[in-house]
Amino acid sequence: MTNEQAATLRAQWIGQQLRAMREGARLTLKDVGDFINRNASTVSRMESGIIPPRVPEVLAYLDLCGVDDPRRRDDLKTMAQDAWQKGWWDGFSANVAGSLIDWIWLESRATEIRSFQASVIPGLLQTRAYAEALIRAWDDAATDEEVARYVEVRMQRQRRLEQPDPVRFSTVIDEGALRRVVGGPEVMRAQLAQLRTVASWSNVEVMILPASAGAHACPDGTFDVFRMRRPYAPTGCVSTAVGAVVVEGERADSLHQRYDRLRRAALRNGAVQRFLFDLEARLE
Repeated sequence: MTNEQAATLRAQWIGQQLRAMREGARLTLKDVGDFINRNASTVSRMESGIIPPRVPEVLAYLDLCGVDDPRRRDDLKTMAQDAWQKGWWDGFSANVAGSLIDWIWLESRATEIRSFQASVIPGLLQTRAYAEALIRAWDDAATDEEVARYVEVRMQRQRRLEQPDPVRFSTVIDEGALRRVVGGPEVMRAQLAQLRTVASWSNVEVMILPASAGAHACPDGTFDVFRMRRPYAPTGCVSTAVGAVVVEGERADSLHQRYDRLRRAALRNGAVQRFLFDLEARLE
């Protein structure tokens, strides 16, 4: 269990906070270890995110470092609780959900997600058949059982859009992604119809970047930006062929700025509905 927790982004985040707090107080690893009844090696592993700290350990850190600001203490307590948070994803095996754990957790904590997609429809808006076709193309060695589990993870993620307090989801989809027929005409027709439906939801905004827009703000690929609940700052995830790169601070802000530029160049509202309906009608 500890090793699985060690890989999480949230464990690394709180570890960074603990280290900065200790160094700011000019304390050694041994100083902290003696105070919380841990050896220096264990304290180092907590600060590296290898061992997520428990709430009592975080509170002890705060006491030792002389941090008495109630807001700061509440923030770090929340981060410690999140480091051990369990969710629906725990029901899936590590090889199915493991690489997505950080992404899923960011979605669970976000109040708003902004997504630019250049080659596929966003995972949160995919139909089951479309998702299955993508996954089979992505991993042609996966068994039918593995594919079914991958698809189920994607379908579970979509519940975040329909919860009582749903996340706000805004996406700009490149026209090329919509013209790429995934899974055959029937699957693609159903996917386009699904997009038209969700585009009418109050918490979902679907936009299309037309080919006529020419060069645009993000020619290098796709990304998602998450506006997070306190105590977390905005976070971005840039998709690559070997996984997502997580960015924070100014780099996340730059993704928001790129998204704003893409949004200004995109079709919206009725123009999106007409575009999707026309594409759907042309499929044979």
